[in-house]
Amino acid sequence: MQPLRGVTVVALEQAIAAPYASRQLADLGARVIKVERPGTGDFARAYDSRVKGLSSHFVWANRGKESLTLDIKDPRGKELLLRLVAGADVFLQNLAPGAAARAGLGAGDLRARHPGLIVCDVSGYGSPGPYAGRKAYDLLVQAESGLLSVTGTPEEAAKAGIPVSDIAAGMYAYSSVLAALLERGRTGLGTHLDVSMLEATVEWMGFPLYYAYDGAEPPPRAGAAHATIHPYGPFTAGDGKTVLMAVQNEREWRGFCTVFLGRPELADHPHYATNADRDRHREALGALVAARFAELTSAEAIALLDAVPVANARVNTLAEVWDHPQLAARGRLHEVATPAGPVAALAPPGPSTATPRMDAVPALGEHTRTILGELGLSGDAVDALVAEGVA
Repeated sequence: MQPLRGVTVVALEQAIAAPYASRQLADLGARVIKVERPGTGDFARAYDSRVKGLSSHFVWANRGKESLTLDIKDPRGKELLLRLVAGADVFLQNLAPGAAARAGLGAGDLRARHPGLIVCDVSGYGSPGPYAGRKAYDLLVQAESGLLSVTGTPEEAAKAGIPVSDIAAGMYAYSSVLAALLERGRTGLGTHLDVSMLEATVEWMGFPLYYAYDGAEPPPRAGAAHATIHPYGPFTAGDGKTVLMAVQNEREWRGFCTVFLGRPELADHPHYATNADRDRHREALGALVAARFAELTSAEAIALLDAVPVANARVNTLAEVWDHPQLAARGRLHEVATPAGPVAALAPPGPSTATPRMDAVPALGEHTRTILGELGLSGDAVDALVAEGVA
């Protein structure tokens, strides 16, 4: 399933947000040309060395792309980039605020020359506005968006364990590009997309924002438990393993009291009759539930919860996720090539084809000669640019 076959994306990208967006486009068949700095490349290549010596961040966000090295501060490098963009469908960038415009790669300049081009700018805060020129990294945006205020324990805020603001911006950039391609198919015209990490994350903050609407109290930080529904969270079984369970309605609550707790009279107890009651008395109820879990192994607890039925889940380690039986049963784990050899990779969510497009993670500058050759440069000309650090 390659619905974007024939679409060319030129990505002047770094870190996670824009690379994550362009990787989704590559997974759907687009040709993605990743433009990197000669010598060093995308700085995410050096974040760590956990995947056979390669960066975990880079391997995750950059499969299926071609790597072209160009120094766009050199007039020759910039001219080559502009020639590439002239033949592209999408130009995607997440340089520092204002850097693309200063380099003559702003949306206004590019679309004046190429009305059919889709230009997608990904930034921390978008433009205009008082924050337009501010640098932004994932954790900073988690703070600005209010995410930190609702994540963690009552005593201490905590960041999300994944770069959620980067991912949010990447996914909105991806979906916006898809929509723009559809619109261009009708009108022949491209557009300018301005995706900000702040706006993407605030959109995902919708529930707590509305919960605290018009000056109301925000949802409390509740660790791994749900902030406003109870019992909904992790409990430790007698064998030391953790099970997360969730009672969602009064029918489930009654079954939970009878089948799991063995105390049907609790269903109508005035402290626990509704979710609002249970939430107000969550400390006492939590102690009752925890005591019952402690009497059971995790397997016994899960069997009883399934019998109610009440939704539940194992609290898996990352090693257990690699071996998850559901992923295995659905054939979702494949291999992708990397400069360090093949590594496991999760197939793109959604498409169910047996052989999804999952091309290699590129080495720095691996496709420079091929791409510049397509622009008409001779081998000698490319050699000269490489020798002078332009390519």
